Amino acid sequence: MSLTPQTYWAEHAWLNGTVEPQVLIETGHDGRIAAVHPDTAVPPPGSVTLRGLTVPGMANAHSHAFHRALRGTVQVGSGTFWTWREVMYQFASRLTPDTYFDLARAVYAEMALAGITAVGEFHYLHHAPGGDRYSNPNAMGEALIAAAADAGIRITLLDTCYLASGFGTGRSGAPLGHDQLRFGDGSADAWAERVSALAPGSLGDHARLGAAIHSVRAVPAAEMGTVAKWAEDHRAPLHVHLSEQTAENDACRRAHGCSPTRLLADHGVLGRRTTAVHATHLTAGDIALIGGSSTGVCMCPTTERDLADGIGPAKQLHEAGSTLCLGSDSHAVIDLLEEARAMELDERLRTRTRGHWTASQLLRAATEDGHAALGWHEAGRIEVGALADLTTVALDSVRTVGPMPRLATETAIFAATNADIRHTVVAGRHIVRDGVHQLVPHVPVSLAEAIAALRV
Repeated sequence: MSLTPQTYWAEHAWLNGTVEPQVLIETGHDGRIAAVHPDTAVPPPGSVTLRGLTVPGMANAHSHAFHRALRGTVQVGSGTFWTWREVMYQFASRLTPDTYFDLARAVYAEMALAGITAVGEFHYLHHAPGGDRYSNPNAMGEALIAAAADAGIRITLLDTCYLASGFGTGRSGAPLGHDQLRFGDGSADAWAERVSALAPGSLGDHARLGAAIHSVRAVPAAEMGTVAKWAEDHRAPLHVHLSEQTAENDACRRAHGCSPTRLLADHGVLGRRTTAVHATHLTAGDIALIGGSSTGVCMCPTTERDLADGIGPAKQLHEAGSTLCLGSDSHAVIDLLEEARAMELDERLRTRTRGHWTASQLLRAATEDGHAALGWHEAGRIEVGALADLTTVALDSVRTVGPMPRLATETAIFAATNADIRHTVVAGRHIVRDGVHQLVPHVPVSLAEAIAALRV
């Protein structure tokens, strides 16, 4: 796809961890950065000015788009992760390819407004309610891919294998419950056959395909290797929910005599291609296995605290060798700046010490490392040849005004919110300009209408 070259003049830009003033960024026909010129004192004629701190576009490495419909509803009263899940099933049961497209389009537009240029969609709503197959078995996934295109962001569809409701007593695990039937393909081989019908060449330049094992309770141990092999054969990212709840750990030990991490390791799931999501309740041995295998970890602090999951050992995982990225998961809020600072601030609460990561390290988790976890290794940097995906954070709002420009990274990470995102650029295209989405008019209205349709 040929794109129109554009020239952006950034008041300040984050280049390889350093804040540089007055940076000219040229984009090419291929949607990549063609040139970067620091110390360009005056914006040249025809250039677009980006006031604030321009950073690489942010990557939301873990999303369940339909969970956005639960915001507010599941914050009433108390409950647990497991009671929250029952409400989630109710909303999931009402989605069709058309209504999912409408909701996801609005959610991905909200992400663009928050400076997110790529999303990893952990997708397991494959079939019709009751498990009936659509005439197009990938209709739901294709709706998500189309929604991301309309919203102007990139997507890695992490097509998820989901076969069982629990460990059960046999090789096949416990049967899916009624609300889960639309998640399942019957076997990992059937899952692989369906996913393979989504040919990479048909996805569009904005989309890539990955794989996911929902969890050790939802994919029997004997089936995990099939999913891991598919990811390896297709050079695709592989994600997995891991030890989000202590109940999962306890059930895994009863069924297999080991932790979920050990079970994944024994079946070839861990490794550089893999990202474990949450990884909240781990033993020292688990941490060594994850870090030693260079398995990445996606932390989702706003969801983990909303569901009272606990604070994961992010610093220990990092020190053991894991690369960390960030996701908004259930979309209690969609704010990658909040996810980044929460990782640091939660660790401060856990340890009662400060300064576990620098602001630049946290920003890299939200940008370059998140993109790498989603298979977009050429994104997340402002340099020649990288994808021309940019986000500009205002430095003159009530939250960000005051600090010296050289502290702009610290200001963005520790003070700014999604409300401070001024511009979002994807492949050189100006998707959000001065806080207004250029492709989806009236994003709040689109969200309200799409969510209301699921309450009928």
